[in-house]
Amino acid sequence: MDKKNPKYQNQGIHVISALFTVEKGITKVLIIKRKYDPYQGMWALVSGALYNDEEVLDGLKRELKEKTGIENIHLELFNIFSSIHRSPVMRMVGIAYLGIVDKEKFHLLKETLKTTDADWVPIDKIPLLAFDHNEILKEAIEVLKVRIRKTDLLKHLYSNGFTMPEIQKVYESILGVTFDRRNFRKKLLSTGMIKETNRVERFEGNKPAKVYIFEENSMDKNVF
Repeated sequence: MDKKNPKYQNQGIHVISALFTVEKGITKVLIIKRKYDPYQGMWALVSGALYNDEEVLDGLKRELKEKTGIENIHLELFNIFSSIHRSPVMRMVGIAYLGIVDKEKFHLLKETLKTTDADWVPIDKIPLLAFDHNEILKEAIEVLKVRIRKTDLLKHLYSNGFTMPEIQKVYESILGVTFDRRNFRKKLLSTGMIKETNRVERFEGNKPAKVYIFEENSMDKNVF
């Protein structure tokens, strides 16, 4: 590589996260309001430029902690966005990850050095976002649908266990479908991804229901 070649210069890397949660059956994504240009005052996915002395995932986790206070979460790569003009500053390749968490386990910073607000917003109420983040979020939602069908990604939302009515509502919210209660329970149990605990809990005021957890090192399954 010829370092003096101008075609190698003036480009960088954006690290971007589409972080989801489910609250009372509503799927939400975390967005922040930008304090500075470009796109000052606009909402965006949590993102930022990668330092030249850090790995991609380390940079993303740094951005999440600095701009939201959230840390120590599971994130999965889902795509790279390389449109030449996706940033008005310089050529910036976007590397995007997604995750799903229980938002109640984190204290969300509402304002930081580079943001003026942060919020969990329903995915059907997303405003116009900075950069190409609406496009990125649209793809993240589709990838999320696939991964909750075929993997145990939801274990990161329910690390302490869940009832069947509770997790059924999560699947229905993300996938936009309605399942028969008995068929849902039978199908999920048949995957071998979950197991019973000795606990029961109430969900939304209903009678106590068994609590389940995801099996450790469970194999990926085609759940639905």
